[in-house]
Amino acid sequence: MSSFFHRAKDIVNAKANRALDAAEKPDEMLDYSYEQMLEQITKVRKALVTVAASRKQLEMQEDQLKHSADTLTQQAQQALAVNREDLAREALSRKQVVQQQIAGMDPQHQQLVEQQDKLTATLQALQARVNQFRTQKETMKAQYAASTAVSSVDNQVAGISDTFNNSNAALQRAQDKIAAAQAHAGALDELLESGVLDDVGASHGDDIQRELDQLGATSSVDSELAALKAQAGLAAPAAPAALGSGDEAGTDSLS
Repeated sequence: MSSFFHRAKDIVNAKANRALDAAEKPDEMLDYSYEQMLEQITKVRKALVTVAASRKQLEMQEDQLKHSADTLTQQAQQALAVNREDLAREALSRKQVVQQQIAGMDPQHQQLVEQQDKLTATLQALQARVNQFRTQKETMKAQYAASTAVSSVDNQVAGISDTFNNSNAALQRAQDKIAAAQAHAGALDELLESGVLDDVGASHGDDIQRELDQLGATSSVDSELAALKAQAGLAAPAAPAALGSGDEAGTDSLS
């Protein structure tokens, strides 16, 4: 069971690392690293100022003690001038204490000087590294911006290519539909001209109209035939007697 939880923890950590890598931007990380380096330089500068101030304060105390020693020496001389050896001895005793204090300050002063020199060298080295990093950072940021722009253009070109492909497919479909519509219209025209299909608006199966049309055509042919016979001098056949006149004649003869 413990191995299962251990593996689950590893999987979660791996996914978290991948998520951080995906969210991490090189330009932002470079700026962050640069800010961290500037903070380190600031800390070193503050430490250098503190050490330098301590050294200066110690030197001022040392100068004051040296001045006190010189004063005690003068006082001892003045005491001897007036035959006050006891006062001269006291002044020299105090001078000896002061000189011991001055001697005790020397190691502290030397330590502060060494610390100040070390911090100064460290600050100079850090400043040189920061200046170099700043130049590299700006160069890398420019490269990253350029690569991002190229990648964006490539994505846009890929999108344009997809759009062109889709447009070409849509254009081909439109052309196919137009060609099909034109073929359909042409076929209808041919069928209408051949008489296979009735004109639009004509009544389907109007037998009376067709008989009237045929009767008109037959009458026209008979009229033209009669005219040709008249020109040729042929006598027209006698018209048959009317049914009513024949009935009257028969009635008269019977009577």
